[in-house]
Amino acid sequence: MIFPKLTITTPMELINQYVKDTMIDHLGIRFTALGDGWVEASMPVDQRTFRPGGFLHGGANLVLAETVAGLGSMLMVDIQEFDILGMQVSANHTGSVAEGSVYARADIVHAGFQTHLWNIEIRSESGKLISTARVTNMIVRRNEK
Repeated sequence: MIFPKLTITTPMELINQYVKDTMIDHLGIRFTALGDGWVEASMPVDQRTFRPGGFLHGGANLVLAETVAGLGSMLMVDIQEFDILGMQVSANHTGSVAEGSVYARADIVHAGFQTHLWNIEIRSESGKLISTARVTNMIVRRNEK
């Protein structure tokens, strides 16, 4: 699926509609705010995102991090001409949470022609740092069909 051109003025409801029936939707991730070089989203901490024992799964944090960085890169290029591919993601989990929601903010560190590098912080509702991540996205020209 090729999205229409996205910008920081694209309505949030429309952006959230694009992820319908994807893993992003299944995990309950919702984009909440965006601007020039940053994206924010929330994710519930519930049976969809738990690890055994009833705490937020670290892998769910990675999905959230890659999701906000991916949208951030999509907003920075013409997605009719270029595709965004996650190239590398790493994280350090610094806390745990068993209920409520977590909130991620991705900030661009490097916006090159072929790669984008993002820092992401994921926090609990109380503001406690849960995870920090770094995502590298590769920018590739879409193949002519």
